[in-house]
Amino acid sequence: MDYTTIFIFLSIVISFYTFITKFGHRKLAVATGSPPPPGPYPFPLIGNIFELGDQPHHSLAALSKTYGPLMSLKLGSTTMTVVSSHITAQELFSKHDMSFSSRSVPQAATTHNRDNISMIWLPVGDQWRRLRRISKEHLFSIRQLDASQHLRKNNVQELLDYVHGCSKTRKPVNVGQTAATTTLNILSNFIFSIDLAQYDAVSSQDFKDLVWRLMEVGGTPNLADFFPVLRSFDPQGLRKRSGLYVTKLMAIFEQHISARIEARRSGGCLSSSKDLTDLLLDINQNEELSLSMDDIRHLLFDLFLAGTDTTSSTLEWAMAELIHNPKKMSKARSELKEIIGNENESVDESDIKAPLQAVIKETFRLHPVVPFLVPHKAITDMEIQGYMVPKDSHVLFNLWVMGQDPDVWSNPQRFEPERFLENGIDYKGQDFELIPFGAGRRMCPGLPLAHRLLHVILGSLIYKFEWKIEGGLSPQDLDMTDKFGFTLQKNFPLVAIPVKV
Repeated sequence: MDYTTIFIFLSIVISFYTFITKFGHRKLAVATGSPPPPGPYPFPLIGNIFELGDQPHHSLAALSKTYGPLMSLKLGSTTMTVVSSHITAQELFSKHDMSFSSRSVPQAATTHNRDNISMIWLPVGDQWRRLRRISKEHLFSIRQLDASQHLRKNNVQELLDYVHGCSKTRKPVNVGQTAATTTLNILSNFIFSIDLAQYDAVSSQDFKDLVWRLMEVGGTPNLADFFPVLRSFDPQGLRKRSGLYVTKLMAIFEQHISARIEARRSGGCLSSSKDLTDLLLDINQNEELSLSMDDIRHLLFDLFLAGTDTTSSTLEWAMAELIHNPKKMSKARSELKEIIGNENESVDESDIKAPLQAVIKETFRLHPVVPFLVPHKAITDMEIQGYMVPKDSHVLFNLWVMGQDPDVWSNPQRFEPERFLENGIDYKGQDFELIPFGAGRRMCPGLPLAHRLLHVILGSLIYKFEWKIEGGLSPQDLDMTDKFGFTLQKNFPLVAIPVKV
């Protein structure tokens, strides 16, 4: 069969599938009396694919100005519902949380059977609840986080030693890469009781690159997601690339898990303070909790994947905003010194107070690290604000445009952390103006750890150091454009020279 015949065949199949889908939506509207949410008129076959562009958070924000805070688009045979206001998000999470609690799993996430094992992609059910409970009660419990606080303090001190050495030689620091190394070591000590990376080491950058490439693949619009009949063809090669990156990352974790299992068998792991690997292996031996070795591998993979890139990107954006706004940097440093004085070398977790939290919150508002959250999927029809969101619709929350809403935020383009000292808004899932970790039953379980990491690392970087942009550029000349992937990155890495104060 030649390529022309294949193309004609696929066109017929896709046309038929699209017709059936549209017919089904018309039947739904007639049956319920509620139309689907408004949206741009879809082209035949392709729908609104070309309206996404390479910056979907911006293009969907522009479309929401025309079609409103609840908008519907057709991407091939897929229906996508986009939420662009905190009021609509609150109604969905408060009244319909269970109805859209499933996940729209991108084809790239199906490698290594991850869609059937990973807590990120599993539908709400017994296995998902089991993994969620283990995460909450064991991995991210206050007891576990308090017990590992000394490990994070040691890793932060390693970071400060590295930055101090750079300040002596006037060596520029790649802030994102350095934050990634610190985050990776904190997580690897939390999980394996070892450092996985060294500053300025090629291996550290390789790990960050692997994670970013995987995130980039996850954020790339995929024809196979829009036209399920193309899934077996993988036309853009995204599933193949994802599989390659997952294989390389899994190999790193598997090496350490296998070594720990062997050490436990030989009686060489007798420490009274257990890390996450020990805790999970203990749970594995508890038949009541039913945690398999595959579950352990994917839980640890999810923790590394979700923790390293999101944390380092948020830290890079926070540092970029503070350097871009020198008065805000000086104010944040002064407030830290009022809290902890001048004697300490680093910021402790007990020093996380409102001023530092305000900087992180403002960073989340302007630069939501996962701009659409992990996509939800409706498991039943939902009527909201007079519109019918159909079953199987993919539901995206455009956090970026929510953070730009002038009806909620005064001067929304400006970096003003002090706004959070006045409004009391938090990001723990109750205030829908700011939900970088999501809300409801699918909210990110790693929030308690991320909260501690972000504040301690950022506070330590600005407490004893001023930062000058490489090349003698003025703060106003710093490039603040973003690059879209599954996570939102700076378009150009932040490179700055630390100066001890």
